[in-house]
Amino acid sequence: MIRQHLNATFSGCFENLYNRYAGKVYQQCFAITKDSAQAQDFTHDIFIRIFAHLDQFQGRSSFSTWLYSISYNYCLDQLKRAKRLAITYLSEDIEYHCTSTEEAEKVDYTLYQLAQVMKSIPPQEAAVLRLKYQDGLPLSQIGLQLNLKESAVKMRLKRSRIKVKQLCQTVMG
Repeated sequence: MIRQHLNATFSGCFENLYNRYAGKVYQQCFAITKDSAQAQDFTHDIFIRIFAHLDQFQGRSSFSTWLYSISYNYCLDQLKRAKRLAITYLSEDIEYHCTSTEEAEKVDYTLYQLAQVMKSIPPQEAAVLRLKYQDGLPLSQIGLQLNLKESAVKMRLKRSRIKVKQLCQTVMG
């Protein structure tokens, strides 16, 4: 009897959360995907994840901030996954230009050096750069994830870019 009551209470609470936030999560998903059906699917998937991981909410931010951060990251992850799995057919009437092996090796070496520089800077600086330039997050989302104001994010990005540029110049001669 008690278990049924707890399940009913929990289901009611989850239903309240869903009713309260589903529209906002859908709008966020739609803004990212530009596809109504996909945004609806993502919204349902996000709430299933929230339901399964509700115990991981630690209260360091508001529930809505936590939920929107999960939503944003979920949408980006799904879109990235879809791009990786997308198949593109080459057209026979288009001329394709391939870079030379020498050019490719230069690019690979430059990327290797950049990776080494990124490993040498403090993790907080590397994280803010990756969130901005690798993940493509806007300053507002970076601020939410790092619990910083946008102005602080801008300043950290600026300082980190300067440091990486100086280190790259030192390493690359």
